Amino acid sequence: MELRGIEELMDLLHACRGTPEHGTDPVDLHQHALQTAALLRRSRPADKELQIAGLVHVIGRLLAPGDPTRHARTAAHAVRHLLGERVARLVHDSPHATDRDPHTDADTLTLRQADEAAHTPGVDAGVLEDWRTLLELLAEQHSRLGAVD
Repeated sequence: MELRGIEELMDLLHACRGTPEHGTDPVDLHQHALQTAALLRRSRPADKELQIAGLVHVIGRLLAPGDPTRHARTAAHAVRHLLGERVARLVHDSPHATDRDPHTDADTLTLRQADEAAHTPGVDAGVLEDWRTLLELLAEQHSRLGAVD
């Protein structure tokens, strides 16, 4: 499934509320996504695509429920057309990143570290609406680049 627009992506991210990240995780997918993106905003403030990859990496759990081996691939496929190849690649590679893999780039490792740290209940990571403008900007930017290619 390819997402057709930012509104569809926002609806999907809202739908993550109440869905546990893992069986006993203290935060739901929605809060996990916000925390991951917020951690990346703090550590890499200039890298908007990395931050957005952190925000959207969770959607595969809703799009491919019950099949953890497909979560990252499904999420990457869903956002590729809307947010671009780099965001899709980061989302796809994030669960496979290891410090020992020489083919894993620094951005993917940074995303993976934020993903692992984003499980703290009660953290104020903002609200999803805070990310709408950046999502729209990236989608517009990717759309323009796609028109040039």
